[in-house]
Amino acid sequence: MTNPVWKNIVFFVFLVLIQVLIFNNIQLSGYINPYIYVVFILVLPFETPNWLLLLSSFLLGLCIDFFTHTIGIHAAACTFMAFCRPGVISYLSSSKNIEPGMKPSIRDLGFSWFLSYSIILIFLHHLLLFYLEVFRFNEILLTLTRVIISTFVTLILVIIINYFFFKTK
Repeated sequence: MTNPVWKNIVFFVFLVLIQVLIFNNIQLSGYINPYIYVVFILVLPFETPNWLLLLSSFLLGLCIDFFTHTIGIHAAACTFMAFCRPGVISYLSSSKNIEPGMKPSIRDLGFSWFLSYSIILIFLHHLLLFYLEVFRFNEILLTLTRVIISTFVTLILVIIINYFFFKTK
């Protein structure tokens, strides 16, 4: 299975299943909600066309919405994350040279670049997701606390997955 398309499809299905079967059942006092499926959007190759990035992110969110019985909030958050991704990459990569065949990973661009990249995109994803879920601003500090804590937990899991699936140098 050396075809990158098949690898991405298998990774997509794996992340959806792990999210739905394991991580959706983890919710500590309503504050910690790890969403590891976002790693799929984070590690798509730089050469991925924007239309394919948006479409695959929307489908990823739609799959999660289908299994969690939510009405499009994951699809909206994933699509927003994919929409912001090229801007974040161009902002962070001004000093780094991105070569063809590279992926946004710790192995290719280093830990500090991947950490900055992941924090920004995961925070944006969680911010939209949780505010769409609550859909009111009278609990703004409580929701922002949930966003920050869940971003931190998701970030730790994304880094672990990155080390596990993408071998470092």
